[in-house]
Amino acid sequence: MSQAEMTRTEDDNVTAPVELSAEKLHEKCMALANNLWWTWQPDVFNLFRDLDPIRWRQLDHNPIALLREFTPERLESRVAEMVLYSRINHAYRRLKEYMASSTPWADTHAGVLGGKPVAYFSAEFGIHESIQIYSGGLGVLSGDHIKSASGLGVPLVAIGLFYDQGYFKQHLNDEGYQIEEYLDTKVENLPMKPANDPDGKHITVTINMKGGKLLAKVWQMNVGRVPLFLLDCDVEGNNPEDRELTSRLYGGDERTRIRQEMVLGVGGIKALKALGITPGVYHLNEGHSAFATLEAVRDHMHEDGMSFDDALREVAKRTVFTTHTPVPAGHDRFDAGLIEEHLGDLRESVGISHEQLMGMGRVDTNNQHETFCMTVLGLKASRRANAVSQLHGHVSRSMWAHLWPWRVEEEIPIGHITNGVHIPSWIAWQMMQLYDRHFPSGWYQRMGESDVWQFIHDVDPGELWETHATLKNLLLQFVRRRISRQCRRRGESDDAVEHARTVLDPNVLTIGFARRFATYKRADLFMTDVDRLVEMMSDPKRPVQFIFSGKAHPKDEPGKAKIKRINNLRHDPQFRDKIVFIEDYDINVCRHLIQGVDVWLNNPRQPLEASGTSGQKVVLNGGLNCSILDGWWAEAYDGRNGFAIGTGRTHTDVAKQDARDAEDLYKVLENEVIPLYYDRDVDGLPRDWIKRMMYSISTSAWRFSAHRMVADYTKLCYVPAAGGLSSQMPG
Repeated sequence: MSQAEMTRTEDDNVTAPVELSAEKLHEKCMALANNLWWTWQPDVFNLFRDLDPIRWRQLDHNPIALLREFTPERLESRVAEMVLYSRINHAYRRLKEYMASSTPWADTHAGVLGGKPVAYFSAEFGIHESIQIYSGGLGVLSGDHIKSASGLGVPLVAIGLFYDQGYFKQHLNDEGYQIEEYLDTKVENLPMKPANDPDGKHITVTINMKGGKLLAKVWQMNVGRVPLFLLDCDVEGNNPEDRELTSRLYGGDERTRIRQEMVLGVGGIKALKALGITPGVYHLNEGHSAFATLEAVRDHMHEDGMSFDDALREVAKRTVFTTHTPVPAGHDRFDAGLIEEHLGDLRESVGISHEQLMGMGRVDTNNQHETFCMTVLGLKASRRANAVSQLHGHVSRSMWAHLWPWRVEEEIPIGHITNGVHIPSWIAWQMMQLYDRHFPSGWYQRMGESDVWQFIHDVDPGELWETHATLKNLLLQFVRRRISRQCRRRGESDDAVEHARTVLDPNVLTIGFARRFATYKRADLFMTDVDRLVEMMSDPKRPVQFIFSGKAHPKDEPGKAKIKRINNLRHDPQFRDKIVFIEDYDINVCRHLIQGVDVWLNNPRQPLEASGTSGQKVVLNGGLNCSILDGWWAEAYDGRNGFAIGTGRTHTDVAKQDARDAEDLYKVLENEVIPLYYDRDVDGLPRDWIKRMMYSISTSAWRFSAHRMVADYTKLCYVPAAGGLSSQMPG
């Protein structure tokens, strides 16, 4: 193909031959790489991969790192060799059009936010595996939220922290024990730049405290139409300890945590002001950012002459608070000394006493022995609070009822908006092609509408099963590569490395389990009765195999013990080749697993799973869920769209609850899952299984999408809050 490509001219009205220089070609590719819009565009993802498939994989699918290895001339040569000119031009034009356009949905439903956008605060954002500023579910939820806000056109800016070492890389040693490794991020390989104020100057904010001050510079990433601003304490002027403050996600002691949360909340509000952004709504995703409300109160007092009470009332009307965990340890608490050290300066500037400030973070304001809870502050300083599933709403109202002792539990002002997933980020390319063939034109813009997904029933069962089989084979290829790599890293024999390339069988029912290895998630519940498990997995006609992955917090020794127990099954001849553990769980590992497994297993101790979203991703790709009736599955399961472990009843004795759930897990596998999977017709198709796949897709894909979730937030929370309405959201 000639270098002269048919591209649009500057006014975009005339199509004409334009000479595409090597520099211009490199510039266009970099423009694509510098907006994370590409992460949910399969054609752009594949475009980068085709430049150098091996390096693409080695560089964790990082297009900027990849392009930095190409001179403009070498890139031009490779593009010509692979005939990529028109694909690059098409992708570049689509990005420009996307960024310049508005959406009918936002014009209709979010118009009031145009001049006063939502400021969305979160301690982590999981956008792509090459951007290591997330640890797990909370971060991926935040990433999906801002991607869908971009897709719907909701005016929103996001605020987080830049962790230059991110969360840890996980390796298992010879004994199967988790080892954590932290690596410095090369900023030049990330799609971010210093954020500038309206005068074009790089922004650095100052957070004043009793013991001195903290400085934080502000970076900007673009996630489609949504700007993501990240605060970074590695700034000249901070002492060496504080320069390391934002290095690691969820690392350090309580003092580190409160200082990070000061930077996120107080520094985040200051950054918005320096950027010239006046939010109409503050959305606090979990309690980590709750200090933002106090800084916003101070700003209203100083800028608008309000009293503290009036300013607090004004901020609360515009604040949406989302709580994510029913686990007590998940709610940050700080003692009075730490609060005074870090918030004393802010407290004095708004004219309240230390006891008044502590009372804002206490359930019992008069209990001087109670610590300061960030979730309590978030609930007290907002007028719209929500849990993240229907069941979690009930749990949260019960959990925090003492904040409103004059109300019955049903009237506690905590509603719920069930989490959802960003569909384009998690659908496999092969499934996307299948949907494109059978769904109406433009279905991609209507992902949150139920009628679109009913067209899955028009798909030939054989075509759906063949697509699933393809994805399953891709998963097993990925697993074998990773297992063999793990063996090489541990210095195992060539025979062991070679054997790893043959683990798992594509014709066997494959169950996946991957998530944070917190003890309440009970990753080893399936091992309660080992003899029964062996019998199930070794059945010559109806065998079963498992894939596990996940990280335990560095301080969670019981969680690490569960990883070790499961990983070391590889040494047992009864389980070798049938149970594997994939190290270093991240978005990339998750993507492969949720796209290729037959069944997604989830067995937390109910009701400790607030929502969970990994199973929602599985639905999009035709996998079936087998789960405890907790989180999102408690409201999703209807008897036909997957499998339930137990009936949702709980026992006051934890040991008895675990024993009951283990028995129910074995029963559902033995009596429902395995027989249905292996019940084949003359063509070798599991017809009833496929019907369940189709029904699951048609009933759950739209309902548990992030587009639906963000639409709910916009209509129920953002628009009323931006209008200054003080009424709480519905339960």
